[in-house]
Amino acid sequence: MRFDLTTLNLVLAIADTRSITRGAEQEHLALAAASKRLSDLEARLGVALFERRARGVEPTEAGRALVRHIRSLNASLHALESEVVEFSRGIKGHLRIAASAGAITECLPADLAAFSQAHPGIRISLEDLTNAEVQAAVAEGRADVGIFVPPQHEARLRCRHYRDGELAVLVPRDHALARREAVPFDALLDFDIVGLHLGATLQEQMRERAQALGRTLNVRLQVRGFDAIAQLVEAGLGVAVLPAVAAQRFARIFAVQPLALQADWARRPYLLAVRDLEAQPAVVQRFVEALCPADTTPDTAPAAQTAATPRQSPPRKRTP
Repeated sequence: MRFDLTTLNLVLAIADTRSITRGAEQEHLALAAASKRLSDLEARLGVALFERRARGVEPTEAGRALVRHIRSLNASLHALESEVVEFSRGIKGHLRIAASAGAITECLPADLAAFSQAHPGIRISLEDLTNAEVQAAVAEGRADVGIFVPPQHEARLRCRHYRDGELAVLVPRDHALARREAVPFDALLDFDIVGLHLGATLQEQMRERAQALGRTLNVRLQVRGFDAIAQLVEAGLGVAVLPAVAAQRFARIFAVQPLALQADWARRPYLLAVRDLEAQPAVVQRFVEALCPADTTPDTAPAAQTAATPRQSPPRKRTP
């Protein structure tokens, strides 16, 4: 079955405006021509794409699925155009990376800098997403490489162990816990928590650990970004758990104190994911091999990921 971009963009315009008339105007089509294109497409697909209502039209389940794929297609076409044009400017490739905030904070900057220096003609795009969003972006082709914290939800991905990260506790300098070098997780449950946004793996992990202890995670504030967490902790609005590298950095900027987290889950792996490495462009293959050499971290199936030989991160310095 063949699709033409004019009709697909019309479907997207109708979904966005909730009106066939306004959708036709947006795509510079006569209403009669737009209606015929839509009815022909519905006939070819054998499903209704929109429900006609008094105040306009609403996409059906099939319509929403088609709209989702059209958005993905348009993004791919835009990326295709941008990447091809870049070759005329001396760019030899485009690497799209999706990574969790923790990975960007703890691991990636030095590795990206080294790769960029070794491959100056390759443009790198980096997007900060949740762990689940990272996996979806790679699985759906919106990113070439993803770096995230388990669990792995997407069976289409092939993963390698990339690095180990470590979590720490952040408290105000005048807090009751500030004189300690390390604290168990249950000690934090007596205080308000400043946490990450909904959907963040770390936030869900903390909630589940609290429930396992028969306690409640008293989340007072949820924000997007570790720097916002540090500022709220400094203001005395709660305590937080975040990557140790970030905690140490914030201790030099804000009136906060990092503490070691005494928990078996304080050390956590980062996985590097692609779809089918052998089918990827050379730039993607070179990047994967640079970060996760095959001779030391072999490609693993999901069940074997935790058994891969870890590539250790530099030891973390503790602040007394």
